Amino acid sequence: MKKYLITLIPVVLLGWQRGPVQQNAIVTTETSLAEDIKPTAAQYKAEELSTRILSNYHYRKTKLNDSLSSAIFDKYIDGIDHGRLYYLASDMAEFEKYRYSFDDFLQKRELDVPFNMYNLFRKRYQERSEYIQTLLKTPKPFDYTVDESLNTDREKVAWAKSTDELNDTWRKYLKSEALDLKLAGKADTSVVKTMSDRYKSRDRGLSRIRTEQVFQMFMNAYAESLDPHTSYMAPTSADRFKQEMSQSVEGIGALLREEDNYIKIVEVIPGGPAFKGKQLKKEDKIIGVAQGDDGKFVDLVGWFVDDAVKLIKGPKGTVVRLQIVSADALSSTPPKEIRLVREKIKLEDSRAKKEIVSVNSGNKDYKIGVIDVPLFYRDFEGAQQKEKEFSSTTRDVQKIITELQAENVDGIVIDLRNNGGGSLTEAVSLTGLFINRGPVVQVKEGQGEVEVQSDNDPTVAYNGPMAVMVNRFSASASEIFAAAIQDYKRGIIVGEQTYGKGTVQTLIDLNQWVPKETDQLGQVKLTVAKFYRINGSSTQLKGVMPDLEMPTAFKVNEYGEGSQPSALPWDQIASSKYEATNDINEKIVSQLRDKHNHRLKSDEELKALAKTMDEFKKARENKIVSLLESKRKVERDEAEKKRAALKQLGEESDDEDEDSADAKPKTADAPKEVKKKKDIYITETGRMLADLIVISKEPSLAGAKKK
Repeated sequence: MKKYLITLIPVVLLGWQRGPVQQNAIVTTETSLAEDIKPTAAQYKAEELSTRILSNYHYRKTKLNDSLSSAIFDKYIDGIDHGRLYYLASDMAEFEKYRYSFDDFLQKRELDVPFNMYNLFRKRYQERSEYIQTLLKTPKPFDYTVDESLNTDREKVAWAKSTDELNDTWRKYLKSEALDLKLAGKADTSVVKTMSDRYKSRDRGLSRIRTEQVFQMFMNAYAESLDPHTSYMAPTSADRFKQEMSQSVEGIGALLREEDNYIKIVEVIPGGPAFKGKQLKKEDKIIGVAQGDDGKFVDLVGWFVDDAVKLIKGPKGTVVRLQIVSADALSSTPPKEIRLVREKIKLEDSRAKKEIVSVNSGNKDYKIGVIDVPLFYRDFEGAQQKEKEFSSTTRDVQKIITELQAENVDGIVIDLRNNGGGSLTEAVSLTGLFINRGPVVQVKEGQGEVEVQSDNDPTVAYNGPMAVMVNRFSASASEIFAAAIQDYKRGIIVGEQTYGKGTVQTLIDLNQWVPKETDQLGQVKLTVAKFYRINGSSTQLKGVMPDLEMPTAFKVNEYGEGSQPSALPWDQIASSKYEATNDINEKIVSQLRDKHNHRLKSDEELKALAKTMDEFKKARENKIVSLLESKRKVERDEAEKKRAALKQLGEESDDEDEDSADAKPKTADAPKEVKKKKDIYITETGRMLADLIVISKEPSLAGAKKK
């Protein structure tokens, strides 16, 4: 079986990110903002090798031409100035003559123009910095009684025609930031000092940028134009990637990036404090950090990710406090404070867990076993050495199934919500616990060769009623498992459309191509294959559609592969030969859907959940925030009420979560049963499974078609 890189979905964001000032630097040197950054000899060599690899070996086989050049041009500009807050319309008019030349730059080993474009950004940034500090030095920089507003969505706004126009935009942005601080209780003098320090910190960060980061951004404009999971990693970024994949650092257990002036959560690592405490999630923003229980908060707005990480990381057992703006926060939502105890993070520390919930259907109580699988983990080294108890998702789930059967559960739910993937081997073997031998997934390489990966073990660990829970952040290996269960008609899929990450990446060290090269050239992460269901449909872009949908706060393409413009398309290949079970058919699903829809209209908790989710969807579409203090306070209070309502619906419990970050450490030698907070989604999935048990006994539904 070939080895594929499919872990950590969405893929760790390496290199430059969106935002007014963006880099992924490991900073060591400092340059004046007036000093130009120039490419190095090694970068010309890296450009040549990366271009050759991306042109010839990427799954798409996309040749460099004017069309691709235009896409690279737009992505490069967007990477430098996503918010359109620095460049002027006149700058863009000057750049436009290079729109169809980026393919030539890459083929001819030219870097001067891309670097000159970035150096002009540094000049424009310095102009903005001078304006900001001048404004903040005025006696009363902001008038909170003026009724004006700010559109925070600047992705498609026109470039400013003049410096005065840009100044006015920045005045509103600064006023909005000042209002946030003022409504958080800071005095006017403290607000101004905080903001002045904040932007001086950003100045220092930009002055420490190196040629490596500019080159990485330019090459990623090319790589990410091919697909969102292909990237170039400069030597320092490649080193950090290795560290992230080893998951052996001490900290909070989250991968970070900077975007739009904020530090954002890319991935919450299973097994770390952030995961155990369930206090952080993908796309949350970290705006402040404090050490210990009494330390003062350091403002992180405008910081670069590497500088922020230095404050967030720390020795095992120490406390760090974070100020967080949640991903689902509405405009003007106040930040929340969380407390975490740092730990040493290892991926295998996150093991499958179980709980039993009781649900009622048809005046009868049913015991439903729920198995939470946060990641498809596997200790490959332990498996190769034939260790007796090596870490394995399949082994742990099999043990849990035996325990649940001993407790006479009526059905089992596999919870894959927020499971970003992991080991393909485990996805295949876990599927095998619920089916007889047969194909599980097809992998198609760029040359057209298709490999079918199968479960060859005829034994079945569990053949009773089952459901699989998924959401928008279930991806990659999770999608393979859910798709196989659905195609075999082995169980019902419940939740949201999944992420849609159906591509496979491999890592290429550029120095392997030039063994005598003494300078480190970096690595290319390259998409080389796609996943397909056993029915021939790709999991790419579309993901897995649930049989039964639950209320969601997200629009279809708000998150997931479909939100990426360069995502590879969905397509289809020939179906594998497989035999579906008689467990599920369209008539059964239709009846389950009718019962679920009835509860959505009659059950008070579900009605409240659906209503709140709907309100969140609509509210997040509004990108306009008021800059009038009285109105902003009302907006803030309303947003907080909505968040409180959603939290109450999803997390009602009288018991403390024993997996919280403040709890005493426990051994992770075996799967453990935990008492979780009440989860409406699990409760409703349990009801669906109880309905399935009742409906499946109807003689008229017997004999589903086999394939």
